[in-house]
Amino acid sequence: MDTLLMATRIRCLHAPTSSSYALPKQSRSPAIYQLRCSSARLLSYRSVTTTICGRQSDLRFRFPVTRKITSPMRRVFSASALTERSSAPSNRKLIVANSVVIVALAVANRVLYKLALVPMKQYPFFLAQLNTFGYVLIYFTILYMRSRLGIVTREMLSVPKWRFAIIGFLEALGVATGMAAAAMLPGPVIPLLNQTFLVWQLLFAILILGRRFLLNQISGCLLVVVGVVVAVSSGSGADHTLSGIGLLWPAVMVASAAFQAGASIIKEFVFNDAAKRLEGKSLDIFVVNSFGSGFQALFVFLLLPFLSNLKGIPFASLPSYLKDGAGCFFNIGAKISGCDGAPILPLLYIATNLAFNISLLHLVKISSAIVSSLAVMLSVPLSVYIMSKPLPYLPGGTSLSSNFMMGSVVLVIGLLLYNISTTPTKQDTKTS
Repeated sequence: MDTLLMATRIRCLHAPTSSSYALPKQSRSPAIYQLRCSSARLLSYRSVTTTICGRQSDLRFRFPVTRKITSPMRRVFSASALTERSSAPSNRKLIVANSVVIVALAVANRVLYKLALVPMKQYPFFLAQLNTFGYVLIYFTILYMRSRLGIVTREMLSVPKWRFAIIGFLEALGVATGMAAAAMLPGPVIPLLNQTFLVWQLLFAILILGRRFLLNQISGCLLVVVGVVVAVSSGSGADHTLSGIGLLWPAVMVASAAFQAGASIIKEFVFNDAAKRLEGKSLDIFVVNSFGSGFQALFVFLLLPFLSNLKGIPFASLPSYLKDGAGCFFNIGAKISGCDGAPILPLLYIATNLAFNISLLHLVKISSAIVSSLAVMLSVPLSVYIMSKPLPYLPGGTSLSSNFMMGSVVLVIGLLLYNISTTPTKQDTKTS
């Protein structure tokens, strides 16, 4: 009650005549009471019995009372939870629409990457580095334009940069460890081990964001992982097992997925923390994209000698390799052959991949990193199905076994289970 009275100012303009409450004669008038309440978010109410101007009255005023939050991190996520609950219906439609866009772009991204490797089959490392360093220029150009237009404010640009450095370092480390493990593992095993990405996201969301998940959400995520594993492994033979490989390189590939998952959760944390720093304003996604990609490119540049050797390219020969790769990308130069389809196919892939990355980060911003990962995983069996059909520059199709259909069904069941509606009291799964 003392907290309530501190937030309330009660002033008596007139009261019965007494030694302690008498007012000047010229101010005598019918009793008028003014109640001033400081504005606050109405979270809960209490009835209060108080004494006003010498008379005790049982007045049931509704006073704003705020909940105690012990840590700054929990304060951030409690505020975001209230916002999500108040705008859940409108946000749900927006999240569903963005998820559909993500699935479509993810499918197109996977298919076009496969097609882009037809002319660039000798230069996949060049294509990867073009994405890493080229996107930095594109993102910062867009960020500069949005800053000039006033969309990106100085407050947005003043968010702590060390978090973007961690994001860039984790993503670069994920690339390096992923390349190292991929060089030692059978091809079909790689996408199977990468499905641990979602499991790592669940763990990091609990540790970093302090989030709680319902049983149906955890079960749904695990079913999605199982469904993707079954679908992707359809048609795999005995020669695709891990016999003779040992545990080291599979563990390195799983660690690569953990680095990438940690980076995605920290991006979500950056958006949530910025909502507090910017007093409810939304952080522009190009701030995260630009600085995150910039630090990633920096760490990848430092790791270039290691990465090039992993791909079988001596570091001393890297400049000539990049020069030949650029010639094949633009399909110029008499000495380069087998680059039919360039530059159209590589440019289509880069444009789609750019749109996919921007849309994916936007979905992380309005929902969560786990929701975005579930949308991406839905695209995996769809991409496998499309790539099993004859395509331009890839005329030979493949047949899919019954495991593919079974895995796809399990995946969809997992998505439905994760998104089962809960009662309003249980809908907020974040700590408060």
